[in-house]
Amino acid sequence: MKRYFIGLQSLTQSQLDAWVIQAQIPARSGGKLPDYIPGLAEAQPDWLAVHIRNVNGDIYASGDMTLSFPLMSAVKPFVLLYLLEQLGAERVFDQVGMLPSDRPFNSLAQLRADEGFPRNPMLNSGAIALMSLLPGTDGLSRCENLRQWLNEKADCHLVLDELILESVRSLRNETNIAIAREIADAGYLQASVAVTIDTYNQLCCLAGTVGDLASLGMLLVPFGDRVLPENCRIVKALMTTCGLYESSGSFAVQVGLPTKSGVSGALLSVVPGEGAIACYSPPIDAAGNSVAGLFLLEQLARNLHLSVF
Repeated sequence: MKRYFIGLQSLTQSQLDAWVIQAQIPARSGGKLPDYIPGLAEAQPDWLAVHIRNVNGDIYASGDMTLSFPLMSAVKPFVLLYLLEQLGAERVFDQVGMLPSDRPFNSLAQLRADEGFPRNPMLNSGAIALMSLLPGTDGLSRCENLRQWLNEKADCHLVLDELILESVRSLRNETNIAIAREIADAGYLQASVAVTIDTYNQLCCLAGTVGDLASLGMLLVPFGDRVLPENCRIVKALMTTCGLYESSGSFAVQVGLPTKSGVSGALLSVVPGEGAIACYSPPIDAAGNSVAGLFLLEQLARNLHLSVF
């Protein structure tokens, strides 16, 4: 039987507005602000914005489009994409694996079980290993190189959020430092622990609006010569299997879209061949994923038949 397919092009503004209102309910009851990062805990729990862009140039938006937020781990797919473009897949996957994990995003136990080889690029360990490959002499220059590349390629306007960076730097950050040392001891870190951690902190504090995040997502819907389609395929595959950490498997069944989250409440999904969906809502679940964002993605995927499976 042929599957009935609707797609992003059939979305209406009234549908999106209704789902955004409904998404506030689970966010209030099932989410909490990430208070372990003081700057993120200052967000308002009722903030919500969504921006959807398709390959025809259509844009659907709902909520406050002016809200700016740090990408946090939502930047990880684009660190991977940049390095695939610059160094190639063989070099990148000498540093990091492709396997999903059922452990939290910052699990030191997972890394030790894997003898210091980061399991995938979406975990903290994998992103830390990859950030040691970025060009630049220090964290600032490495962050700036990637920021400029992303803004040029995606036509977006990412900036470094200095206040959030100051908040992140105020933490002892013991887990990520221990992760970096474990990777270094195993021979998979290509810069000093100090420079790598500073790079990681700065890149996670790149900030923009949901419009900027959707523009980044469109890099993974290749057209023209902006990025190589094969590299887009690799990134989307790893977003599907690893992008929501231990929730990735159940999300693939329920929604079926390549997706990456950040503990700020950022959430990005790619609809292959069609477009990108960017959400921002600060209350997150136990795995670090935006509660309202997950609700919205499930409504979009089910009603518009967006699943890639």
